[in-house]
Amino acid sequence: MPELPPNLHHLELFFHVARSGGITAATRSMPYGIQQPAVSGQVSQLEKDLGVRLFQRRPFKLTAAGRELHDFLAPFFSALPEVAARISGKASRRLRLAAPSTLIREHLPAVLASVRKTQPDLELSLVDADQAIAFEMLEREEVDLAVTELLEKPPSGIRHETLITMPLLLLLPPGFSVPKSGIAGIVGKLPLVRPPANAAVSRLFAKGLDKAGLHWPARIEVDSLEMVHAYVSKGFGAGVSVAAPGVRTARGVGRLELSTFPKMAIAGLWRGKLSPLAELVLTGLRERAKG
Repeated sequence: MPELPPNLHHLELFFHVARSGGITAATRSMPYGIQQPAVSGQVSQLEKDLGVRLFQRRPFKLTAAGRELHDFLAPFFSALPEVAARISGKASRRLRLAAPSTLIREHLPAVLASVRKTQPDLELSLVDADQAIAFEMLEREEVDLAVTELLEKPPSGIRHETLITMPLLLLLPPGFSVPKSGIAGIVGKLPLVRPPANAAVSRLFAKGLDKAGLHWPARIEVDSLEMVHAYVSKGFGAGVSVAAPGVRTARGVGRLELSTFPKMAIAGLWRGKLSPLAELVLTGLRERAKG
């Protein structure tokens, strides 16, 4: 008995030789190109590893051991093309996508509706993810495409394309006028409402404050930009937001564009080659960003 299991490629070559009735015929019918001497040498190595003759060369005839091995291999190798086609077909209609909840709710439905017109049997998995989670999921190959804020260079092996850059906004409660001095005239006069400190918009806002030599700690921390808008509209303070397409402010709420602050970049990220479905989604997001 061999100490190690037979080489799987050698077994595959033997299966083709047995099914085709000889080495020459096998080289003509195999789904990939390989020369006759290579097939002969590798099948001979298989026989050496097993310690038995598997077939008679001229005229071709399987030995008893060869028939037993062929009968064992045939169900697997015969079914392999069908299984591969089935797996490939399923993969071609499945898309695993990571993005922040706002993007999933506000922008992806229109893009995905367009994709469904060309792929009616689309299978979709959507995951709420910020930049850090998106990086992790891409590295573990748990998603095919991520669309999220991009504050720093992605890890090695992750490709990216910036889709849109957007300025930060300072939202002002109803009745509060923007002073001529801009944000410097507002700091400290109103409570600051913002998302958590580790959120992308809050990190960019903090960088802008540092650059301007300003200090403005948050008095109210909420878990989303929607909540920032809601609390500012109720007069709780000034809020940090971003000038994103489709995001509207409530009536009476003022907007101060922070042109000297870092901008928010939204990017598509992926590993390897984009699948056709992921490419369709990315194309749709490019068009939406232009509009």
